[in-house]
Amino acid sequence: MLNLLTVVTTSEKRKRLLILLHEGPLLWDEIKIRLNVSASGMLPQIKILEEEGLIVKKDRKYSLTDIGRLIAYHLKTFDNTLKVIEQQKKYWQEHDCEALPHDIFVRIGEIQNSRTLEKGLEESFEPHKQLLEMIIQSKKVACISPIVHPIYPKFFRSLAKEGREVRLILTKKAYSKIQNEYYDMLLEGLQYEKASLSICDTDIRFAFIVTDIHFSMSLFMKSGVFDSTREIVSNDSSAIRLGEDLFSHYLKKSYPVNKEGAL
Repeated sequence: MLNLLTVVTTSEKRKRLLILLHEGPLLWDEIKIRLNVSASGMLPQIKILEEEGLIVKKDRKYSLTDIGRLIAYHLKTFDNTLKVIEQQKKYWQEHDCEALPHDIFVRIGEIQNSRTLEKGLEESFEPHKQLLEMIIQSKKVACISPIVHPIYPKFFRSLAKEGREVRLILTKKAYSKIQNEYYDMLLEGLQYEKASLSICDTDIRFAFIVTDIHFSMSLFMKSGVFDSTREIVSNDSSAIRLGEDLFSHYLKKSYPVNKEGAL
């Protein structure tokens, strides 16, 4: 008899079936269509999974057992993580991913259908135009940043003025820069009903934005230099949920700024 590790990792057909059935029970004809398999190729694999107690057949439908559901969940998570890393392998290898909170770092596999937005060196100090366009199309924006780009105070103020929901979390150093160089914009922005600003004591070493339609993130290089030329971007709903959870994580560690610009 095969051991369980061999059963779930050495056959692509068995792995794909476990992940598929994690969505819910299916008829045999539905499995054939969804996985594009033949009876001769798939039925022996189904028999192995049944013998190992990972799937059962009831009322003509195949479904996962309790243990099968647990294994399928971790297989799906692992499979998604590999896909995300493969999509942007060079980016993840070169950047300081562990700067992310551990609970978020282990969920990198949720940044599905990602792509890298890149700028030339001559544009490295300018926000990516495509990213700004996505933010403009959004109804709500949440941002965390340890840096302040000259264009952003005015940009976010204009969004708040239009009635968009704008929530920002800055580090103390970034907030000091805002106070010193953009104080009037800061005060005006804080007056808008759907605008909020919070300050975090934690040493945040990444920048990210999540809206109702996209997620984007910029990381520091492993050398410690902030990479202003490349950003990971995704419009996938799972990436957006991850971004919302990341924002909530730091919001719990932050202090709100009142309408007078004080903590």
